[in-house]
Amino acid sequence: VSAGLLENCTGCVLCSEDNGCITCHHRLFLLIWRDGIRQYGMCVHTCPPGYFGVRGLEVNRCTKCRSPSCESCFSRDFCMKCKDKFYLHKGQCFRQCPPSTAAQPGTRECQEMCEPGPWSEWSPCTHEGRTCGCKWGLETRVREVAGATKEEGGICPALLETRRCRMRKHCPGGEHHTA
Repeated sequence: VSAGLLENCTGCVLCSEDNGCITCHHRLFLLIWRDGIRQYGMCVHTCPPGYFGVRGLEVNRCTKCRSPSCESCFSRDFCMKCKDKFYLHKGQCFRQCPPSTAAQPGTRECQEMCEPGPWSEWSPCTHEGRTCGCKWGLETRVREVAGATKEEGGICPALLETRRCRMRKHCPGGEHHTA
Protein backbone atom coordinates (compact mmCIF):
# COMPACT_ATOMS: atom_id res chain seq x y z
CA VAL A 1 0.00 0.00 0.00
CA SER A 2 1.47 3.39 -0.99
CA ALA A 3 1.76 6.41 1.36
CA GLY A 4 -0.68 8.37 -0.85
CA LEU A 5 -3.30 5.68 -0.41
CA LEU A 6 -2.96 5.76 3.37
CA GLU A 7 -3.67 9.53 3.35
CA ASN A 8 -6.88 8.92 1.39
CA CYS A 9 -7.92 6.13 3.78
CA THR A 10 -7.93 8.10 7.05
CA GLY A 11 -10.99 7.08 9.06
CA CYS A 12 -11.83 4.24 6.65
CA VAL A 13 -12.96 0.80 7.72
CA LEU A 14 -12.65 -0.44 4.13
CA CYS A 15 -10.46 1.25 1.53
CA SER A 16 -9.99 0.60 -2.20
CA GLU A 17 -6.68 1.30 -3.88
CA ASP A 18 -8.47 2.83 -6.86
CA ASN A 19 -11.43 4.56 -5.20
CA GLY A 20 -10.37 5.46 -1.65
CA CYS A 21 -12.77 4.91 1.24
CA ILE A 22 -15.68 2.56 0.80
CA THR A 23 -16.80 2.33 4.44
CA CYS A 24 -16.15 4.78 7.30
CA HIS A 25 -16.08 4.51 11.09
CA HIS A 26 -19.58 5.00 12.53
CA ARG A 27 -19.11 8.70 13.51
CA LEU A 28 -17.73 9.82 10.15
CA PHE A 29 -19.49 10.67 6.88
CA LEU A 30 -18.58 9.06 3.55
CA LEU A 31 -18.00 11.78 0.96
CA ILE A 32 -18.07 10.48 -2.62
CA TRP A 33 -17.20 12.66 -5.59
CA ARG A 34 -16.55 12.07 -9.28
CA ASP A 35 -13.62 13.11 -11.40
CA GLY A 36 -14.50 12.27 -14.99
CA ILE A 37 -15.57 8.63 -14.94
CA ARG A 38 -13.70 7.84 -11.69
CA GLN A 39 -15.36 7.91 -8.30
CA TYR A 40 -13.48 8.59 -5.05
CA GLY A 41 -14.47 8.23 -1.41
CA MET A 42 -13.19 9.95 1.73
CA CYS A 43 -14.25 9.81 5.38
CA VAL A 44 -14.91 13.25 6.90
CA HIS A 45 -16.13 14.59 10.27
CA THR A 46 -18.35 17.22 8.61
CA CYS A 47 -19.61 17.50 5.07
CA PRO A 48 -18.07 20.25 2.90
CA PRO A 49 -19.96 23.27 1.47
CA GLY A 50 -22.61 22.19 -1.02
CA TYR A 51 -23.31 18.94 0.88
CA PHE A 52 -25.33 17.86 3.93
CA GLY A 53 -24.91 14.86 6.20
CA VAL A 54 -27.38 11.97 6.25
CA ARG A 55 -26.97 9.45 9.06
CA GLY A 56 -28.01 5.90 8.25
CA LEU A 57 -27.96 2.46 9.87
CA GLU A 58 -25.23 1.11 7.59
CA VAL A 59 -23.37 4.24 6.51
CA ASN A 60 -23.42 8.01 7.07
CA ARG A 61 -23.16 9.87 3.76
CA CYS A 62 -22.51 13.37 2.53
CA THR A 63 -25.22 14.14 -0.02
CA LYS A 64 -24.88 16.96 -2.52
CA CYS A 65 -27.36 19.86 -2.42
CA ARG A 66 -29.48 19.79 -5.57
CA SER A 67 -29.01 23.48 -6.41
CA PRO A 68 -25.51 24.45 -7.61
CA SER A 69 -26.09 27.96 -6.16
CA CYS A 70 -26.58 26.54 -2.63
CA GLU A 71 -23.63 26.79 -0.23
CA SER A 72 -25.20 24.74 2.57
CA CYS A 73 -28.45 22.82 2.72
CA PHE A 74 -30.62 21.07 5.29
CA SER A 75 -31.87 18.48 2.81
CA ARG A 76 -31.39 17.87 -0.90
CA ASP A 77 -33.97 20.52 -1.88
CA PHE A 78 -33.87 22.96 1.07
CA CYS A 79 -31.02 25.46 1.01
CA MET A 80 -29.97 27.29 4.20
CA LYS A 81 -27.27 29.55 2.73
CA CYS A 82 -26.67 30.60 -0.86
CA LYS A 83 -23.40 31.26 -2.64
CA ASP A 84 -22.33 34.86 -3.34
CA LYS A 85 -24.52 36.76 -5.81
CA PHE A 86 -27.58 34.69 -4.82
CA TYR A 87 -30.40 35.43 -2.35
CA LEU A 88 -32.17 32.90 -0.14
CA HIS A 89 -35.98 32.73 -0.08
CA LYS A 90 -37.98 29.84 1.39
CA GLY A 91 -35.13 27.34 0.98
CA GLN A 92 -34.30 28.28 -2.64
CA CYS A 93 -31.54 30.47 -4.13
CA PHE A 94 -32.36 33.28 -6.57
CA ARG A 95 -30.23 35.80 -8.48
CA GLN A 96 -32.92 38.41 -7.72
CA CYS A 97 -35.52 38.33 -4.97
CA PRO A 98 -39.02 37.30 -6.09
CA PRO A 99 -41.79 39.94 -6.41
CA SER A 100 -43.17 41.28 -3.10
CA THR A 101 -39.86 40.54 -1.33
CA ALA A 102 -36.82 42.72 -0.61
CA ALA A 103 -33.15 41.76 -0.47
CA GLN A 104 -31.50 41.99 2.94
CA PRO A 105 -27.84 42.79 2.19
CA GLY A 106 -26.48 41.63 5.57
CA THR A 107 -27.99 38.15 5.38
CA ARG A 108 -28.43 37.80 1.59
CA GLU A 109 -32.02 36.70 2.20
CA CYS A 110 -35.27 37.84 0.60
CA GLN A 111 -37.79 39.11 3.13
CA GLU A 112 -41.51 39.37 2.51
CA MET A 113 -42.87 42.87 2.01
CA CYS A 114 -46.26 43.45 3.50
CA GLU A 115 -48.76 45.57 1.65
CA PRO A 116 -50.97 47.56 3.98
CA GLY A 117 -54.47 48.62 3.06
CA PRO A 118 -55.76 52.20 2.98
CA TRP A 119 -55.58 54.54 5.98
CA SER A 120 -58.65 54.81 8.20
CA GLU A 121 -60.21 58.18 8.98
CA TRP A 122 -58.50 60.22 11.71
CA SER A 123 -59.84 59.51 15.20
CA PRO A 124 -61.45 62.31 17.25
CA CYS A 125 -58.95 64.74 18.76
CA THR A 126 -58.40 63.77 22.43
CA HIS A 127 -56.18 64.57 25.39
CA GLU A 128 -56.11 61.99 28.20
CA GLY A 129 -59.46 60.63 27.01
CA ARG A 130 -61.18 64.05 26.84
CA THR A 131 -62.46 65.63 23.63
CA CYS A 132 -62.56 69.20 24.98
CA GLY A 133 -61.08 71.37 27.68
CA CYS A 134 -57.47 71.45 26.42
CA LYS A 135 -55.67 73.41 23.73
CA TRP A 136 -53.86 70.45 22.07
CA GLY A 137 -54.59 66.76 21.69
CA LEU A 138 -53.72 63.82 19.50
CA GLU A 139 -55.56 62.03 16.73
CA THR A 140 -54.59 58.70 15.17
CA ARG A 141 -55.31 56.61 12.12
CA VAL A 142 -54.48 53.00 11.29
CA ARG A 143 -54.26 50.64 8.35
CA GLU A 144 -54.52 46.86 8.23
CA VAL A 145 -52.27 44.36 6.47
CA ALA A 146 -54.02 41.88 4.21
CA GLY A 147 -52.86 38.27 4.25
CA ALA A 148 -50.37 36.52 6.52
CA THR A 149 -47.27 38.58 5.72
CA LYS A 150 -47.58 40.50 9.00
CA GLU A 151 -47.19 37.28 11.01
CA GLU A 152 -44.31 36.05 8.83
CA GLY A 153 -42.19 39.00 9.94
CA GLY A 154 -42.38 40.92 6.70
CA ILE A 155 -41.03 44.43 6.31
CA CYS A 156 -44.00 46.73 6.85
CA PRO A 157 -44.33 50.46 6.50
CA ALA A 158 -46.04 52.34 9.34
CA LEU A 159 -49.41 50.87 10.34
CA LEU A 160 -50.29 53.64 12.85
CA GLU A 161 -49.90 57.40 12.57
CA THR A 162 -50.45 60.01 15.25
CA ARG A 163 -50.52 63.78 14.88
CA ARG A 164 -51.18 66.81 17.05
CA CYS A 165 -54.56 68.46 16.70
CA ARG A 166 -56.26 71.53 18.12
CA MET A 167 -59.05 70.82 20.59
CA ARG A 168 -61.99 72.92 21.72
CA LYS A 169 -60.76 74.80 24.78
CA HIS A 170 -64.17 75.07 26.34
CA CYS A 171 -66.53 72.22 26.78
CA PRO A 172 -70.25 72.89 26.16
CA GLY A 173 -71.99 73.49 29.46
CA GLY A 174 -68.62 73.91 31.23
CA GLU A 175 -68.15 70.13 31.73
CA HIS A 176 -65.33 67.89 30.52
CA HIS A 177 -66.62 65.31 28.05
CA THR A 178 -64.83 62.01 27.63
CA ALA A 179 -64.55 60.09 24.43
